[in-house]
Amino acid sequence: MVKDSTKLHLGCGLTILPDWINVDCVDLPGVDLLFDLDTCDNNLLPIADNRIDTMLASHVIEHIAKPLPLMQELYRVAKPDAQLTLFLPYGSSDDAFEDPTHIKAYFLNSFYYFSQPYYWRASYGYLADWQPELIVLKISAEDHGGRMAEDIMDDIMTLRNIVIEMGVTMRAIKPARPAKRELQSFAELRFEFV
Repeated sequence: MVKDSTKLHLGCGLTILPDWINVDCVDLPGVDLLFDLDTCDNNLLPIADNRIDTMLASHVIEHIAKPLPLMQELYRVAKPDAQLTLFLPYGSSDDAFEDPTHIKAYFLNSFYYFSQPYYWRASYGYLADWQPELIVLKISAEDHGGRMAEDIMDDIMTLRNIVIEMGVTMRAIKPARPAKRELQSFAELRFEFV
């Protein structure tokens, strides 16, 4: 029996959140649901459709070999307008590549491919529709504080290790939009200086 909550904490590890369903593939103290998120192509989360309104995955998605089945399964359990927040290393950082358990690197535009409007050219059988709404790039205040946004973006696009961490907030669009290019929209982009 899964805890009665509408909040899902994915890949919780040792960070157990009270009043959340804490999910991990390792049976650690406080884990409510033992589940391997990389098996969503063959296994369903034991959670009813349209039940979850808030999801959090901190430093999880870069470990997932098959992200489309995972995102489709999260979409299934998401209520309309549910919010999914992800934290992860930015693709051009050493952190994205040094950890041998990191399987995939993500960049600014990667998360749009979890929305239907980005499949206007091809279909991979992916049916979920997650709209990125906010992308936050954590950047060193010492190195980039006070610089113009255009100059910071130029550094991000051409240099390594500019972004310390990326945060992405997405919303479940239900029913899913058609795969039409003209329906594409972009998230708000913010810098957070740390």
